[in-house]
Amino acid sequence: MRKFLVVLDDSRECLNAMRFAAMRAAHTGGGVTILSVIPPDEFNHWIGVGEMMREEARERIQVHYEVFAKWMRDRQNVSPELVIREGDALPEIMSQIEDDPEIGVLVLGAGTDRKGPGPLVSQLSRSAGSLPIPVTIVPGDISKERLEAIT
Repeated sequence: MRKFLVVLDDSRECLNAMRFAAMRAAHTGGGVTILSVIPPDEFNHWIGVGEMMREEARERIQVHYEVFAKWMRDRQNVSPELVIREGDALPEIMSQIEDDPEIGVLVLGAGTDRKGPGPLVSQLSRSAGSLPIPVTIVPGDISKERLEAIT
């Protein structure tokens, strides 16, 4: 089964990337893997404090994931899987793609503010020619209706 890999973060554009991945998976008989990456600098504290912060980050991710997963199951009949990794985002995304040969498309949301499309979209655009899978970039301000029409 081909899977769509989508990155879960706190950005507004993440929502449209999630929607797109779920809709495409539903229409093509695919699956969705939701990846959340915890940056390593969040835990540069004493060991006990770092472990507690790591657990709190995982709990926040799980709660955030459940919101998307419920929508995907209820509205799109897609049961996503959650993967949590720790490290820098780009290497962890590439490692997940390498570790799971069923991942066929990376779906990212593009930011709409003056800062640009976001760090992941910018970094991956520069190396798009050498990526092992296609990348779909979903505009952050695209409407639900337009998403439904194109998926």
